[in-house]
Amino acid sequence: MRPDTPAEIVDHPAEAARLERTAGLYPEDAEALLLRAAAHRELSGDRPAATALYDRLLTSDLPLDHPHLIRALKASNLWEYGHEAEARAIIEGLRAAAPRDPAAWVIVAESLESHDELQAAQDTFTQGAGLLIGDPENPPAAAHPLLFGRHRVRRMLGLPHDDWDALADTLHSMPISLDELHDPKRVWSLGSDNPAELAAEITRLRAELGAYRAALSRPYPVAVLHWPAPELTELLTAYPTLAAEYPSHEEHLTTIESSLRELAASGTANLGIVTGTVPSYEAFAASESTSPSDPSLLPQYATTLAARGRAVGWPPEAGVGCWCGVGRGYGECHGVDG
Repeated sequence: MRPDTPAEIVDHPAEAARLERTAGLYPEDAEALLLRAAAHRELSGDRPAATALYDRLLTSDLPLDHPHLIRALKASNLWEYGHEAEARAIIEGLRAAAPRDPAAWVIVAESLESHDELQAAQDTFTQGAGLLIGDPENPPAAAHPLLFGRHRVRRMLGLPHDDWDALADTLHSMPISLDELHDPKRVWSLGSDNPAELAAEITRLRAELGAYRAALSRPYPVAVLHWPAPELTELLTAYPTLAAEYPSHEEHLTTIESSLRELAASGTANLGIVTGTVPSYEAFAASESTSPSDPSLLPQYATTLAARGRAVGWPPEAGVGCWCGVGRGYGECHGVDG
């Protein structure tokens, strides 16, 4: 399915089946692919099938990148088709586990909110924010939805603003303020006979929809291919003709950083890095009926990895380790001159 396919014409069962088949071909990407397949199953109304996919991941031998997110999605899905007790048990388990995955916190808090468990939702948003927001002056972007959701629920509860609500107001960039977007009285304006009130509410809803679209939009990034040193050695040993592309590992790393900076300077947004492995590259070459020694295959491989959700955003956020994997912070490593 193309990323720009209108939602109303998507064949969700067919798309889910396609993603499930693809996961069988690329087990290293099964987590990302099956999560997308489960989302299509939910959208098609087949919630038991979505639960089966979440269980398939959680009971598999695959090393999972986001096990807490999968459990959160399973809980939310279960609650939607009548399995409230099991959903609550999973949510309580997640809160006790205190994961560092902001998406898991958002999913379970919004599930509680959607079932009018407002106090529990506020407590969950607050607990997640307390774990994930280290520096209130520069909270990580992934934690922003926690602050926004907490602000929304607190407005519905009629609670006064606190420091984190003020921080959420500061981070919010839409033309309509958070206080307006989260005003509980807005629901009454939708039933108004006053055209001016309705027009104002439409403007607010458009702003809110824009914020949701921005948060949910995850276009495939413009990704640069990175080979860790052992993988690059193995690659060049097996396919020495690629040595012209990679004179040395140090130069390879320098080229990655300089290429990304040039793209950023030219105005290219949504940049990322994908990490290659020789077995994965060879499997991709076989699927394309092309020799792995063909240099023109390398950018195609990078694009395919990005499309499978394997890209890591560039530049890394403050406090995050450098993309090269040496263990130092980005600002002390390849970002030292950034």
